[in-house]
Amino acid sequence: MTATDPRRVVEAVWRIESARIIAGLARIVHDVGLAEELAQDTFVIALEQWPVTGVPDHPGSWLMATAKHRAVDVLRRQRRYGQKLAEIGRATPDAEDPDIAAELDDYVGDDLLRLIFTTCHPVLSAESRAALTLRLLGGLTTDEIARAYLVPEPTVGQRITRAKRTLADRKVAIELPPPAEAADRLASVLEVIYLIFNEGYAATAGDDWMRPSLCEEALRLGRILATLAPQEPEVHGLVALMELQASRTPARTGPDGAPILLQEQNRRRWDRLLIRRGLEALARAEGTFGPYVLQASIAACHARATRPEETDWKRIAALYEVLAHVSPSPVVDLNRAVAVGNAYGPARGLEIVDRLVLPSYALVPAVRGDLLAKLGRTAEARNEFERAAVMTRNARQRSLFEARAAALECGAQRSEPEINP
Repeated sequence: MTATDPRRVVEAVWRIESARIIAGLARIVHDVGLAEELAQDTFVIALEQWPVTGVPDHPGSWLMATAKHRAVDVLRRQRRYGQKLAEIGRATPDAEDPDIAAELDDYVGDDLLRLIFTTCHPVLSAESRAALTLRLLGGLTTDEIARAYLVPEPTVGQRITRAKRTLADRKVAIELPPPAEAADRLASVLEVIYLIFNEGYAATAGDDWMRPSLCEEALRLGRILATLAPQEPEVHGLVALMELQASRTPARTGPDGAPILLQEQNRRRWDRLLIRRGLEALARAEGTFGPYVLQASIAACHARATRPEETDWKRIAALYEVLAHVSPSPVVDLNRAVAVGNAYGPARGLEIVDRLVLPSYALVPAVRGDLLAKLGRTAEARNEFERAAVMTRNARQRSLFEARAAALECGAQRSEPEINP
């Protein structure tokens, strides 16, 4: 195959255009599952026709127009053609619309926003929301999602199928939520996007420390959402948080893929463009105190420190104190313990950790082990890292904890475990 092979062009254009095609179709047919089926039909038609007729001058518009014609055909078969015809602006079944793609483009912003709120609807489980969002808005195949999350492909397929069936059975409208529900629904959308990002940034299981493709998809979705909802500070806060965290990616692993913790990273390898973009996004949310804005502010403290010893740990500890009031959770308190331990001494941090109840979270014994090591309680610290190694499902993280336990046995010291942000 050559670089201009029509099949490759179809696949590339599809990856770019599929989300807005599905979004536009969903507005017309009022069914996410049917919209995806029609979009897939359009993809197949392009695969069949483009190698014969050549790639159109405007392939995205061609896909959009073809998809809309497919939707009209379905509505005709459903005997609702006359009613839906008026809604999408066609005068007669046989009339030609010379600018059919442009008509759909008029709605593309709202269509995408509607689709994001639909795939992230609270009636779905967190796993189903993430899978459906990656499928419909990220353009990932079921196999790609399965490989990213290290679960069997049939499991992902079932999650997506159940999600679409649930949306249909519960008659979830493909529309923007009413003002009274907007805040809660937006929180669900942001949660899903950050869930996708976090699984890429610190994989919960498997052999790899990171899965960059998931980080990239989450960033892309966040940037789309920021464009569609520019008035929402928390959207900019989430984008800022992801940009700032993603900036560390080049420095987070060694040549062999082994993790490099935050305090040991070569900060010259941090992506300065992503840091600048993150700080700019944070500035758009300035003066607000939502959970993502606060977490982005913490990440900004790290980004602004050119050397580890320049990190403003007292400010980070103060930000975590506010975050613990705004969005209380044991994980926030664990992060706060790390910050307090660095700002005011390991004994203060240990007091916070010892009050936590997170029985299956490997980072709790890891943080406790680090604080104990700083207090000179080496044997206890080694036991904590050994316990953390048993608890984690990520092979790279397990090796890291085992190495830390071994180093403590030899009397060596290393920096604390990295916890987001």
